[in-house]
Amino acid sequence: MFENLQDRLEKSFKILKGQGQITEINVAETLKDVRRALLDADVNFKIAKTFTDQVKEKALGQDVLTSVSPGQLLVKITHDELTQLMGGDKVDIDTSGNPTVILMAGLQGSGKTTHSGKLAVHLKKKNKNPLLVACDVYRPAAIDQLHVIGESTNTEVYSERGHQDAVKIAQNGIRHARENGFNAVIIDTAGRLAVDEKMMQEIAAIKKAVNPNEILFVVDSMTGQDAVNTAKEFNDRLDFDGVILTKLDGDTRGGAALSIRSVVNKPIKFVGMGEKMDALDVFYPQRMSDRILGMGDIVSLVERAQEQFDEKEAQKLQKKIAKDQFNFNDFYKQIQQIKKMGNIKDLAGMIPGVGKALRDVDIDDDAFKGVEAIILSMTEEEKENPSILNGSRRKRIAKGSGTDVTEVNKLIKQFGETRKVMKLMTNKNNMAKMMQRMKNMPNMPKMN
Repeated sequence: MFENLQDRLEKSFKILKGQGQITEINVAETLKDVRRALLDADVNFKIAKTFTDQVKEKALGQDVLTSVSPGQLLVKITHDELTQLMGGDKVDIDTSGNPTVILMAGLQGSGKTTHSGKLAVHLKKKNKNPLLVACDVYRPAAIDQLHVIGESTNTEVYSERGHQDAVKIAQNGIRHARENGFNAVIIDTAGRLAVDEKMMQEIAAIKKAVNPNEILFVVDSMTGQDAVNTAKEFNDRLDFDGVILTKLDGDTRGGAALSIRSVVNKPIKFVGMGEKMDALDVFYPQRMSDRILGMGDIVSLVERAQEQFDEKEAQKLQKKIAKDQFNFNDFYKQIQQIKKMGNIKDLAGMIPGVGKALRDVDIDDDAFKGVEAIILSMTEEEKENPSILNGSRRKRIAKGSGTDVTEVNKLIKQFGETRKVMKLMTNKNNMAKMMQRMKNMPNMPKMN
């Protein structure tokens, strides 16, 4: 995500490296390169020009502190302006009303139906009980697709097969929600391959009939400037409330994310960051600026970890570790929690400096597959009591997991070392002894 733009901006700022002060000449040269980088990322030309003009104006109006280089100052100003360009602050969806009604709009292929399911998962985390309503009565298998998504997310779907009146289906769906205790309704509407009058009239009629709390425009970020133009056309007719930008984890130039707010004056509320049903992130302009400029996004990483964190389970685990009872069942559970946090490479990219280091490293999303296979090939007794894993058992596990004995031995050894370290970390006396040893080691800096 934004890798090319990140590289280009980094090269642009290097123009100021070694410069003692910010001048009109060196800033103009740097920002000419920044503008080219934005245009290559498919940012609207007028927006790119306005953006660099604003950065220049602010840069020339500031004195450089002795502790801050001109390059660092320009990065700071660029970061602040990028944040403002994308909206400044995050904007929440309106979840008032009983039920909350959310109308999904967009072209065919933008990910509208899939993101209706993702939004349902998001609302469940907010203690909502959502109902999906199938109002795409034209696309073959659209209703079936929504039912499959509903089943995978444990969300009920309301549909009327053979009925062609999308407005009536939407109204009936809301009535069904009220009568059956659903406090949120997500209406999946029809899309087309391009904007056409029939589609616009139908979705405008649905809007008038159901008076939604939110109209969300779903757009494929990989279409670049076309995404922005389509958003403008939809907004002129629908006056939508916000944008869901999909496929932002793909090979996208990022122009839509940087341009869409300025063109339609409507906030990006969510971004789709993967294929899984929980891969929908609230859009934070400041955090996105951090990532564009290679600063990572630790806050989002911590939030993802907290979503998977169960305090009671953590307390149980801590007691087991302290008693040296941490076993392969516990280890397997920890792997599942990490996997739920999202794509491994994407998670690594949230750590400052790590994303760039791993850019050309191929990290398979199934990196845990071999470890999982080995653990699942163990008997319940072996998982609970790893000390009984002798040679014959290891051979059987290797055969059952499709690995070899060397890999099984390696995992068991690593597990044993991890268990020792974890037990050590839970004992305050051991930690104090370790610190004392470090203090007394030669060449170690003195600790106060």
